[in-house]
Amino acid sequence: MIEVKNLSFHDILHDISLQIPDHGITGLVGPNGSGKTTLLRCMYGANKASSGQVLIDATPLPKLSSRALARKISVVGQEHGEPPPMTVAEIVRLGRLPHKDNNERAIVDALERVGMADKATRPMAQLSGGERQRVMIARAFVQNAKHLLLDEPTNHLDIYYQLEVFQQLKELKSNAVAVLHDLNSALAYCDTVHLLDHGRIVASGPPDEVLVPEILEPIYRVRVIRTSTHLHLERFDS
Repeated sequence: MIEVKNLSFHDILHDISLQIPDHGITGLVGPNGSGKTTLLRCMYGANKASSGQVLIDATPLPKLSSRALARKISVVGQEHGEPPPMTVAEIVRLGRLPHKDNNERAIVDALERVGMADKATRPMAQLSGGERQRVMIARAFVQNAKHLLLDEPTNHLDIYYQLEVFQQLKELKSNAVAVLHDLNSALAYCDTVHLLDHGRIVASGPPDEVLVPEILEPIYRVRVIRTSTHLHLERFDS
């Protein structure tokens, strides 16, 4: 379990408390600038909390060595800048570093799961943004950590691989925490969602209970029309 206790980060996050269970998909949703990515980065130590704490399986985050943390948490962040001069297989193999092995079968399996096995020897620099994203997801899979943290995991992906990635996450034996921009993806795939606004959690629970018009409309400032399986958003003046 990941526990966040009374966490604040400068003037971005304010007194955040939540628990991430050991199984299922947890979504972090909210408008742009609400603090979703900042909170995710606090969970794996890229951001150092101003106050409060994060516990990973009951151990305070600062007490975990980098190797111990890598065995517990794998991360798929948003892509920034040029990729390193490495092939697809070399990038995915980095996920085995915490385990001190080169489990080739696990590497091949992970690449097959994201449809990139045929590009194993291709330099990362020659891939599209969506292909690079799939490689980073494969690296996270091969790392085989207990907790998987993802920032907009389906960004750049076409519809087929968006659906495929969420299906893969649903089948994980561990848990996944995903920052999501698409509320319909959160509704369809998440077991729990935490809705943030202005750096605070304003609602938490099953998506059927949180992603409803009376909660979403004042936060997103749009009209929300909800069916059992879909959210339709439109401007109030439309």
